[in-house]
Amino acid sequence: MTTFASGTDTLTRDALTVLQPGFTGTTAPDWLLRRLGEGLASVGLFGRNIASPGQLAELTSQLRAERDDVLVAIDEEGGDVTRLEVRTGSSFPGNHALGAVDDVELTRRVAFELGRRLAECGVNLNWAPSADINSDPANPVIGVRSFGADTELVARHTAAYVGGLQAAGVAACTKHFPGHGDTAVDSHHALPRIGVEASVLRARELAPFRAAITAGTKAVMSAHILVPALDPDRPATLSHGVLTGLLRGQLGYDGLIVTDGMEMQAIAGTYGIERGSVLAIAAGADAICVGGGLADDETVRRLRDALVAAVRSGELPEERLADAARRVRGLAAWTATADRAKGVPDPEIGLTAARRALEVTGAETFTPLTEPPYVAALTPVANIAVGDETPWGVAAELLRLLPGTQTGSFTGEDAGRAALAAAGGRRVVAVVRDEHRHPWMATALDTLLAARPDTVVVEMGVPQATPRGALHIATHGASHACGRAAAELIAGA
Repeated sequence: MTTFASGTDTLTRDALTVLQPGFTGTTAPDWLLRRLGEGLASVGLFGRNIASPGQLAELTSQLRAERDDVLVAIDEEGGDVTRLEVRTGSSFPGNHALGAVDDVELTRRVAFELGRRLAECGVNLNWAPSADINSDPANPVIGVRSFGADTELVARHTAAYVGGLQAAGVAACTKHFPGHGDTAVDSHHALPRIGVEASVLRARELAPFRAAITAGTKAVMSAHILVPALDPDRPATLSHGVLTGLLRGQLGYDGLIVTDGMEMQAIAGTYGIERGSVLAIAAGADAICVGGGLADDETVRRLRDALVAAVRSGELPEERLADAARRVRGLAAWTATADRAKGVPDPEIGLTAARRALEVTGAETFTPLTEPPYVAALTPVANIAVGDETPWGVAAELLRLLPGTQTGSFTGEDAGRAALAAAGGRRVVAVVRDEHRHPWMATALDTLLAARPDTVVVEMGVPQATPRGALHIATHGASHACGRAAAELIAGA
């Protein structure tokens, strides 16, 4: 492919403007600062870029010294998916916990506090909330990232979340359009397919996006999913019928359309990121998110040149690229002038919400623990969106409340027997995550409860399995706040 090195002409600047790349490190590399000077308008942040709120504020200041209206985006859903608190776990519960409480004002307050903290650090675009309906409880990538399985519940909490986040001056990016909840495949690994009728999609999946649009969401993120009822050939991210015909035309959405990460295998493994990026912009997307796994100047150059070449060959209309770049700059202008609602910091709102989200079975006969237990974490493989670097569970908080608490992580067919051997004579607290999706986990619980019926069970995923144990606590998420709320109940704190 020809390399276009000018970096100064309008076409090349527009091609850079529509990219949202990531990078490595906790300071901005020279190549990124140079690209900002050449027209790049957005940067995506991940856990690898964040060491502390103070460091993050310094990083965003460094970016704004090069371009004062830069969009600084982050994948901060709260709950299981956190970048701001990647090393400790989020101090907010995620969507599923908020949906379990079903108090839209609480959801708005949580989103506002999260947005306030992001804005304080210089972040002005959040790739959240997830508006996906958890239609398939076996979904391997959405799960507790969804407010729930009920259409109207998801719609009202999506709207509340958008309102709370944007009241703090942070643009919301509602995802994953047209809905990633009814999938059994993770689009990080392959291309999911949703085979339901268009009428079902319109009544179910699209309702939360309509609510988000009515609430004024500034951005919508597309999903890398194939929905034959809408487009039999191309995934939503690359479909003109889905992005322009449905989202723009039928739903009347006029804000920024952002793609999900183009390095995900649903796109990279089928079309390739360069070809995929050209098709996405042609289909109606305005910003190309790339950087979860690809985060270097070479990737930015390749995507810029692919877009320029597509315009020069006539494959991509220059007006479509210019329109996309205009929308990116428009959102950047909004973030620079957005009114932030006056609000007092509310550091306890996340824990308050997590406590309210607990669903407890067996509390009437349970006596809180006074001796340090053994915490057996039955640990599944984490999906890529959540990552495996963020701690989860109840062990750390039980250790704080009951000094001497011990813990171990177990997986596979022998997990139950191994946990019993490690626990010895201690009371067992078994922590699971989506028991219903993991037969080995259910078997391990069978083994534990047969030998130790006084075992306490904490379900930190979607609570689909029948509650069991001397005490069963469904936290509806695995954030630090959820773990603390459960530990308090177990220890009677």
